[in-house]
Amino acid sequence: MAHTFHIVDVFAEQAYAGNQLAVVTDADDLPAGTMQLIAAETNYSETTFVGRAPEADGAWRVRLFTPARELAFAGHPILGTAWVIRRHLALDGADEIRLQLAVGQIPVRFERAKDGQETVWFQAPPAELGPSCEPDAIAGSLGLAPGDIDDASPVQMLSAGVSTLIVPIKRLDALERARLDLEAHAPLAARGFPSLVYLFCRETRDAQNDLCVRFFFEAHGVREDPATGNGAAFLGHYLLEHGLFGDRLALRIEQGHALRRPSLILLRARRQGEAREVEVGGHVVPVVRGELL
Repeated sequence: MAHTFHIVDVFAEQAYAGNQLAVVTDADDLPAGTMQLIAAETNYSETTFVGRAPEADGAWRVRLFTPARELAFAGHPILGTAWVIRRHLALDGADEIRLQLAVGQIPVRFERAKDGQETVWFQAPPAELGPSCEPDAIAGSLGLAPGDIDDASPVQMLSAGVSTLIVPIKRLDALERARLDLEAHAPLAARGFPSLVYLFCRETRDAQNDLCVRFFFEAHGVREDPATGNGAAFLGHYLLEHGLFGDRLALRIEQGHALRRPSLILLRARRQGEAREVEVGGHVVPVVRGELL
């Protein structure tokens, strides 16, 4: 069976920006081991695999792989995969597509602005707020001083199929200096804190934006993500929990400048009582279409 693949840039304002994603379609016959090899070959943060047709309930089953392992949940692959499905597989122009991931079903919606630009949004799954970490400990993992960590809110782990450590940073210059050192991070990893670390700062490069972020993760060494949808989803839960922007927020998040792939992630979230609703959105730009040999 032929397997078409698409490369799209997610959270991108133009081609060759944002976060690259490879989407392999008609992947029903591919075993997991082959999917992992293909993901290692593309060497993107994630590669996704989707079947020829939806499930009986209308949801599209999707599997997500980094170059090193399979994931239950990741953000920019959700948006990019839904965009490819709507453009090349579903063909009915529906404003909503449901993806079936290991973490559960994720609704993805398409909104068109008056200028014609389309924004793709996914509804984030519930997140579990985990333990907090001492600022001086995470500072050592990142090559920073304890004073670079913003004590207005905690360093905290959040989980939803995958776990991430959220780290508030005081200043943009500290954010730009940060690097994840896996050896220095090993004591925290031994305590159960993940080697997926999402840093955010209120200082931004662009005055139109609200937050600047970076995301480091382990995949055959340390990698940095140019745009992180699941990190933004975790951040939405975190911000609501700690009241940093109130009970309702609509934020513009910049990322990827250190990698020369500037990205813009949109975050909407609200809290009503104990319930939290979080949506992450962005733009998708197609770059390549081809066929696996």
